[in-house]
Amino acid sequence: MAEVTFTDANFDAEVKNYKDGPVLVDFFAPWCGPCQMMAPIIAELANEVGDGIKVGKMNVDDNQAKAQEFGVMSIPTIIIFKDGEAKETLVGVQDKDSLKQKLEALK
Repeated sequence: MAEVTFTDANFDAEVKNYKDGPVLVDFFAPWCGPCQMMAPIIAELANEVGDGIKVGKMNVDDNQAKAQEFGVMSIPTIIIFKDGEAKETLVGVQDKDSLKQKLEALK
């Protein structure tokens, strides 16, 4: 599945109401150095995960409501959702393999 761009407007439809598997949301900003380090990892992960798993990014500069709702204070923050609930929150640069394992475990 291709990387998804999440926004305040599509968040409920794309994340909260998604019941086919886990959803990884990378809360980022374009000016953030560690976020830029995560960008290729998120893109690769989106291309490698199986059906039912969604992976994407949400620009916190453009979409502040959801970032505030989930208490995103530092970026990058990655939140993995399952059945509309936040199951795990990770702050800082993460490696692809551990993210993939966390997603597979929630399938």
